[in-house]
This record gives sequence, structure tokens and C-alpha cells, in this order.
Amino acid sequence: MASNLYTHQDSNIAKTWVLMGSFLVVVIAVGWAISYYFNNPGILFFAVLFALATNIFAYWNSDKVAIAMSGAKPAEEAQYGDLHNIVENLAITAGLPKPRVYIIDDPAPNAFATGRNKEHAAIAVTTGLLGMMDRTELEGVLAHELSHVGNRDILVSTVAVVLVGFVSLASDFFLRTTMWGGRGSDKDSKSNPFLAILAVALIVLAPIVATLMQLAISRKREFLADASGALLTRYPEGLANALRKIGAYASPMKRANTATAHLFISNPFGAAAARSGLAKLFMTHPPIADRIKALVGNE
Repeated sequence: MASNLYTHQDSNIAKTWVLMGSFLVVVIAVGWAISYYFNNPGILFFAVLFALATNIFAYWNSDKVAIAMSGAKPAEEAQYGDLHNIVENLAITAGLPKPRVYIIDDPAPNAFATGRNKEHAAIAVTTGLLGMMDRTELEGVLAHELSHVGNRDILVSTVAVVLVGFVSLASDFFLRTTMWGGRGSDKDSKSNPFLAILAVALIVLAPIVATLMQLAISRKREFLADASGALLTRYPEGLANALRKIGAYASPMKRANTATAHLFISNPFGAAAARSGLAKLFMTHPPIADRIKALVGNE
């Protein structure tokens, strides 16, 4: 089992970086398409600055924003001593500083980790998760969340958000500019009709492609955190059993939000039945059944 998990871990690291590389190709292609269409490479300067500035700000404040939007409150150690002990023991095993611990008053079983790096990390769990899980299952969930911290998933997600923001902003800039007319000077243009059509198609479709890549990266990081968490506890069945219980709870969280949905261990809008084919492309999380299968094999 351990060797399978290590293989799965390495595979998802490689796939994540392949996706990130592909993402950069899309960004470069969009930049080329807009500069080609308008015959002016300098028009993207402010769009790039704006996308970078807003997303860098979001990265530095990601923990505060996620905690506030989820309604999480600090978990008092006197009241949640067992929770603090588990987090501290797992953090020591993982070689990480103990993150701040928060509680979300919600019956839905869920949890998330946030923070720009391991020194500024936080883990939040719902009251529903604490009430539903036994110790090994809770350890599995917390190990999964600590793995997000150790794997630098917040950094990877932020880079993906920056790239999506750039592509979306560039596409919106293009559409608004063309709506108002003007393509720049055609005097020195080297364009031809085929390349112009290709550039327009690329710019219009790029935000969809970029969003799908962001979702794919998020799903790969969930698989990676599952594998890393199971290796941390040396008991994959603990996390697998926790995922079974989480997947059986259909109701959404009280403060579910699309902006923070990808942070949680399971979709906060309710664990959907396993889907396949094209529908998987638009999911923020892999199907629960696929995650359990990756951890312990076929049911």
C-alpha cells in the first residue's frame, strides 16, 4: 500500500507541473494573440500589472479572507484539547510548525487549510466533522489538511489564480476594446485573415480553458494531499473511512461559497454522487469514490 501511495504522490506532483506548464503556454498564447490582433505588444502592460497586483494581495491575505468567509472562530485549547493534540502531534511528525486551529459551527462534516506558507498556516474543522469522526478518521482528515500546508498548495493555487486572472482580464480587455472599435494601425500589420480568426478564437476560448486547467490542478492537489496524509498517519483506511462519512452527508454547509470551495476537503455545497466524463471537468473536487479507490483500492 505504501509503495502505491508513493507512486500516486509522485504521479500527481508531475501532473500538477505539467498542467502549470500548459497554463503558462496558454498565457503566452493569449498575449501573442492580443498583441498580434492589435499590432501593438504594449497594450497588455496595465492588464498584466492589475492581474498580478490583485492576486498577490489575495495571496498575502488568503488566510484572513478564508477564515472570515467561512465564519471560523479560534478553537479554544481548553475546550478542544484533543483536536489541538492531534494537530500538534501530526505537525511534529510532518516536520511543520503547528498551525492555528479554528472551529466552524456547522453540522456538515468538512475542513480546510489555508495560509501563504507553513509559518502562517491555519486549519479549520466543522463541529459536524468532530461529532461524526472517530480518532483515526479525524487524524486522517487533519493529516490531509496538513499535507496541503506541507505541499505548498496555497502557493500553487495562487499561481493558478494569477494565471486565470491574467487570461480573463486580457480576454475581457480584448472584447471591450473590439466592441468600441479599433484594431490599431493596419499600415504595418503583417496579419492575415486566418491568423486573425485564430487569434480571436484563442482569446475568446482562453478563459474557459484556463478555468478548466485551474480546476484540474485543484483536483490533482486533492489526490496528492490524500496520498501525503495517508503516508503521514500510515493508516490510509482512516482517511478513506472519513471520506465515506463525508460523502454520505448530502446537505451543504451554511456558509458555502464558490470563492473558497476548492479549499475544503469536500465540496461545501454537498458531496455529489460520483460523476464521470465531461462533468468531471467542472468539479472542484475529485469524486469521493475515486479518492477512496486511490487510497485503499476497489471497494
